Amino acid sequence: MTHADGSAVRVLLVDDEPALCDILAMALRHEGWDVTTALTGREALRAAKISVPDVIVLDVMLPDLDGTDVLIRMRESGIAAPVLFLTAKDALADRLVGLNAGGDDYVTKPFDLDELIARLQGLVRRTVRVGAESAGPIIAVGDLTLDEESREVTRAGVYIELSPTEFELLRYLMHNPRRVHGKLHLLEQVWAYDYGGKSTIVDLYISYLRRKIDVLGAPMIHTVRGIGYLLKPAAPAE
Repeated sequence: MTHADGSAVRVLLVDDEPALCDILAMALRHEGWDVTTALTGREALRAAKISVPDVIVLDVMLPDLDGTDVLIRMRESGIAAPVLFLTAKDALADRLVGLNAGGDDYVTKPFDLDELIARLQGLVRRTVRVGAESAGPIIAVGDLTLDEESREVTRAGVYIELSPTEFELLRYLMHNPRRVHGKLHLLEQVWAYDYGGKSTIVDLYISYLRRKIDVLGAPMIHTVRGIGYLLKPAAPAE
């Protein structure tokens, strides 16, 4: 997997276990990725500014800073790369903490190395341009517009800030308006791999989009009970 210009995809690995970092780095370098490692949160913050990663693997439990704190500081400093959290906790509430902090995905330790690489590839496909996906960069559904080149989204002229995963989910819905999409279909198309039936992540990201889009006017994202979700232009005011 490379950028459109042939350069290697850059990944930042952050974990306080040197042996784990070494194994992950070796596997990703074998795949042709450009890998930078960090053992602490502060090292990760410095490394992210220097390496400008395309994707970040971030352990939740670090010796100096909590992984969610590291992510918040990265976002505040303008680092927008998608983040995959490594967590030793499997409870839904613990997983959602990382996602609510701005993370894009998670794996629970111990994990399968092939699965982690597949998830990283899915994140990169959604955020690194490897070729044009439409005839033009602007998609419009009603008063909602999305620019695929600048990654800017507006509704009725109001700018909407989205995370990488929110952007890709919205982009897919806007490419396929007025169609009902099941949760498993969205997992396959947007997340690019099998979540093992954990489709609640779709509900979570749909709720994020609704808070940012539907608050600006009449609802555009609709639930079709028992089937899935669809996006369509807002109904005109009576």
